[in-house]
Amino acid sequence: MVLASDLKDVASSQKKELEGFDYGIPRNQLEELDSSPPRFARILVGVRRCGKSTLMQQIRRKNGGGKYFNFEDPRISGFQAEDFQKLLGALQDAYGESNSYYFDEIQVVDRWEWFVRQLLDSKKQVTVTGSNASLFGQKTGTKLTGRHLDTEVFPFSYKEMLGFYKEPAGGKSFGKYLENGGFPEYLRTGRPEVLQRLFNDILARDIIARRNIRNSAQLKELAIALVSNIGKEFSYHSLKKTLEIPAVQTVIDYASFLQDSFLLFAIQKFDYSYKKRLIGPKKIYAVDTGLAKNLSAAFSEDRGKLLENAAYLELRKRHGQDSVFFYKGVKECDFVVREKNALTQAIQVAYSLDSDNMKRELDGLLEALDKLKLNNGLIITHDQEDELNVNGKKILVKPAWKWMLE
Repeated sequence: MVLASDLKDVASSQKKELEGFDYGIPRNQLEELDSSPPRFARILVGVRRCGKSTLMQQIRRKNGGGKYFNFEDPRISGFQAEDFQKLLGALQDAYGESNSYYFDEIQVVDRWEWFVRQLLDSKKQVTVTGSNASLFGQKTGTKLTGRHLDTEVFPFSYKEMLGFYKEPAGGKSFGKYLENGGFPEYLRTGRPEVLQRLFNDILARDIIARRNIRNSAQLKELAIALVSNIGKEFSYHSLKKTLEIPAVQTVIDYASFLQDSFLLFAIQKFDYSYKKRLIGPKKIYAVDTGLAKNLSAAFSEDRGKLLENAAYLELRKRHGQDSVFFYKGVKECDFVVREKNALTQAIQVAYSLDSDNMKRELDGLLEALDKLKLNNGLIITHDQEDELNVNGKKILVKPAWKWMLE
């Protein structure tokens, strides 16, 4: 429980802190997210420190302001569901009349979804941020069913990084993007400890504390092991054996928690059967190439895997989490994309094409095109461009930096 007077003080203090807020560069998603439709809550979800709060403030500014509150403020550590009504009074005192509400990390409070539903029923506009997918999924799947629009927010894209550094597009700046990733604070400072601290915060605040995990060292080992195997098929049983974790269910649970925190993403092997996709092999990717590079010595020098990871992130942003798969038959193809229940793209990623790897890359892509009945394929490279016609299939070779700006 928090006293009404304390809530008024915190709301007023947070409002004052916004006077010097750094809005940064406009995020790519700003135009489409400038306001939420009536009676729908806009939920911005994503990994910590990726820019969710900044995007929300950009939306708030564009809409002429609104009432704001950050639920991770340590001064309200005892906040409970019954304090929401007192909060409304505190926000009224701080901001006056407004039909728009903006809440940071509201999911830390139990029964938050009832409060948001109350606001929506009162014809208020509500935008919230959060950094744990499962907590939002559990809540929005009940009281807010059909009343929310979810948007994943990521660290800076390549285009956003260009705006941040004010650099021209090209192979040189894209190489910088692969190395550094897109976390704004790291791009500002260039200090590796920023990413190390972020990694530890994600584990501690979004997983260990919320899931009451006792063996935090084991969780950290698993996270680093997965990051070290970006783009490779992984097995829960092999991870159990390698890390000497007693139960495979523990490995499954930990991997799920890491995905809920948006630190890692697993993709399925494509199959027309939903059941086979569900139980089949999976590959793992990290939320950011700079973070992954700083966590794993095995990953840090593999520029091909950095490029593959960056390509996956771009595909996920464009098509969503349930539309990107990998293909594996006799050969392998890095990604296939499904749009509106139709397969539309097959994509291979190779840092560079040469006489040593050309056949391998083409064979995997051509097999995917044949099996999936597609006529056109794409090979994403660091800085090569070409057009190939092989076995009646048109293969475009594109530099990643050009592809990401399309």
